Amino acid sequence: MVAVLPALADALCIAGLAQHAIGASLIKAGPGPAPRGNQPAITLLKPLYGTEPLLEPALESCFLLDYPAFQLVFGAEDPADPALAIIAALRRRYPQVDVAVVTGPTPPGRNRKIANLIAMLPAAKHDLLVISDADIHARPDYLTAIAAATDPADTGLVTSFYTGLPASPALPAVLGAMQINHQFLPGAAIARALGRRDCLGATMALSRATLTAIGGLPALLDHLADDNVLGQRVRALGQPIGLARTIPATSVTESTFRALVRHELRWARTIRALVPGAYWGLIAQFPLFWALAGLILADFATWAWIVLALAAGLRYAFARRLERRLGLAGGGTKAPTLAKTAAPWLFLLRDGLSAIIFVASFWSDTVDWRGQVLHADSGRSNSAFSPAASPVHELGSKR
Repeated sequence: MVAVLPALADALCIAGLAQHAIGASLIKAGPGPAPRGNQPAITLLKPLYGTEPLLEPALESCFLLDYPAFQLVFGAEDPADPALAIIAALRRRYPQVDVAVVTGPTPPGRNRKIANLIAMLPAAKHDLLVISDADIHARPDYLTAIAAATDPADTGLVTSFYTGLPASPALPAVLGAMQINHQFLPGAAIARALGRRDCLGATMALSRATLTAIGGLPALLDHLADDNVLGQRVRALGQPIGLARTIPATSVTESTFRALVRHELRWARTIRALVPGAYWGLIAQFPLFWALAGLILADFATWAWIVLALAAGLRYAFARRLERRLGLAGGGTKAPTLAKTAAPWLFLLRDGLSAIIFVASFWSDTVDWRGQVLHADSGRSNSAFSPAASPVHELGSKR
């Protein structure tokens, strides 16, 4: 039995490396789709909630979109929200862009982002609606790619993959971006290739008619994973979820390990609540942890050291290949980029932290979200999330 454990750990390591290699090969890279003759007018909805690093370049990328007819709608529940000052400056800088700003009271409900969107929706002029977070750095072809993906008549919803963009050289921000770029992204590509059609919150594009058919935004108001619930309801209509051929970046702003762990635990527990069976498949996403475990279980045998060294080299090589294909640039001309792959030793640290997060996700079903402790829910209509007993400190990230 003792000899079996190192072999099992190494098998999980190999499975993880294979997942990273296959997932990276499935990412559609290269230039986006060529503009089509039929490009419907689009309203891009951007809910605001405070400021954070890289917020201005992220918001500016929306003003720099290369699309013939679009409207930007920004909304903040607090009329004194500091993000509104950034919007005011961008409106002066780009007076040609059609912009509406909505502030003031929002309807009651636990998901304040959705409550904000409900208040913003009456200001939207166009039938095709695109919802994305304020910290998304959109490439200039963002709306062109979305319009192309909505071209099939039966498409009910369009979403997109996304990358992580560290807001600073701080180690937590770099590790947070690595989780998105080198664990989430290959895994999401494989899941889609295997037939899963999830909606990812970076991009949620649908028509007013489809939104009405799924019960409107109020149907999402009491769910933590509003993107997943939206995808569930669109699929229930028999309408497929398309994937836009553009990959925006999302700011990773965590500057402390406490903030990073809190954020990633929220993500992990939410996924576990949504897909408890498939969640176990995430154990293959941290191959270097399993290689290290195999080394320890093999009592530091020479062959186990060789396995760890080979695994580390392959992990780094796959990461470099994926980042070369993506470029990992933000959308606007002034958006920062992740210029090179993180140092090789960071992948061992990243995989170890992911293993700890995975284990800790089973300790509780509560998550820390915007200053509240909430119960993660399955996303079904009869399982809306509810607040737990005690409040916590305000989250630094909106994702």
